[in-house]
Amino acid sequence: MPTPTLKLGLISAMAQEQAGLIDSMPDSHTISRGMRDYVQGTLWDTQCVCVLSRLGKVAAAATAATLIERFGVTHILFTGVAGGADRRVRVGDIVIAEQLVQHDMDASPLFPRFQIPLTGLSHFAADAALTERVALAVSAFVENDFRLAIDAADQEQFRIRRPRVHRGLIASGDEFIDSRIRLAELKLALPDLLAVEMEGAAVAQVCFEFGVPFTVIRTISDGANEDAPIDFIAFMERVAARYAFGIARRLCRTAQD
Repeated sequence: MPTPTLKLGLISAMAQEQAGLIDSMPDSHTISRGMRDYVQGTLWDTQCVCVLSRLGKVAAAATAATLIERFGVTHILFTGVAGGADRRVRVGDIVIAEQLVQHDMDASPLFPRFQIPLTGLSHFAADAALTERVALAVSAFVENDFRLAIDAADQEQFRIRRPRVHRGLIASGDEFIDSRIRLAELKLALPDLLAVEMEGAAVAQVCFEFGVPFTVIRTISDGANEDAPIDFIAFMERVAARYAFGIARRLCRTAQD
């Protein structure tokens, strides 16, 4: 049965990661709050609010809280790029978060490492139902849309043959990971880690505290080491943004089912 009250908050850190979505809103209008533009409208028959959080945990947390408190979103999806943190995860793959952790949180000895003080939690679980819907949208995109969405030249340049979909742990911190040594340290502490980025776990904490379902999907842009792509912005514009657009379209088209 349709759920008319569904209102989806779509967050990305940078404009290149959300390109095309606002242009697809036939009824968009913008409200500015806290130095951010919140664009409301309908995407494929689903009420949505699109916003750019900017980079980092504080920026992402403030954005998520505003989406919930000011704009009344009922679900939040964060999309963007991340560094791969596992040998199985390659450039062009997609990681869907099942859990998120803040890798730079360490209030020991008062609390265990990674635990968010006074919550009793270190890992925040993405909403199971929303994650399953997103996973179906991701799989459909990979199976049916990928070859049309990503130019052959871009597939060749970024060495993307066929995206693989992974589900598991994503870690966030106010640090751009671009060192094999630093990544190895994180992997030792978090053996199940699949990807590293700078916002998702902060959004997860906010959504947990407000009781709002959320999930995070990340396109892998690099290996979180010294071999990052030569043109990072080009990857976001020509690969990650097209992934996000195609996945959001499929998700919104089925969101009211």
